[in-house]
Amino acid sequence: MAAADDLVPRTTARGGRSPTVETVAVVVAVFLLQVPLTALGLLGLFVLDPAFVVKPWTLLTATYAHAGPGHLVGNLVPLLLFGFAVERVTTRWRYHAFFVVTGALAGLAEVVLGGLVSLSATGVLGASGAVFALMGYAVTGNDAAGWALEALDSVTDSEWAVTTVLVALAVVVAVALSGPGSALIAHLVGFLLGLGAGRLRLLHVDRRE
Repeated sequence: MAAADDLVPRTTARGGRSPTVETVAVVVAVFLLQVPLTALGLLGLFVLDPAFVVKPWTLLTATYAHAGPGHLVGNLVPLLLFGFAVERVTTRWRYHAFFVVTGALAGLAEVVLGGLVSLSATGVLGASGAVFALMGYAVTGNDAAGWALEALDSVTDSEWAVTTVLVALAVVVAVALSGPGSALIAHLVGFLLGLGAGRLRLLHVDRRE
């Protein structure tokens, strides 16, 4: 069972352990482990691909692994930016669970849907799906966005108005922030998961005074 102190939001600003910093440490550690194993031809231990059924651990490892230093840094910067924002409203364990689940689902979507679209086997590495989920949560999980979405809901007759706006936003953001050769589907799915979770405030917990 988790200790009582782990059931309330704890950030470095409040004297606790930061799940964002912990995630960065894990990502860097996995990358350092990858380097020698890749030189030995064992990169497949980390890559999420159509063979995930026989390599189920890659649903986890692919979220923390990266293709190179540039890929690593490109994900760590937004992870720090949006991770620190999200961790202030949740607990360490909810944060880590959200990161793992959204990263795995985004990667899985890229492998399955990307394979159907391109009719070829695909493999993915990287935390970008989970990072996009954190970004999405930061967008809709704040009070200002909550009020704006409620206002939109109240002035429109369609129950799909907010959903349509969020899906359109996800498509625009995913396309705008996905470079050539990147996992566009994973980014889109991750951002959608984050937007939906933020809208429902799934990670939010009451603060202890």
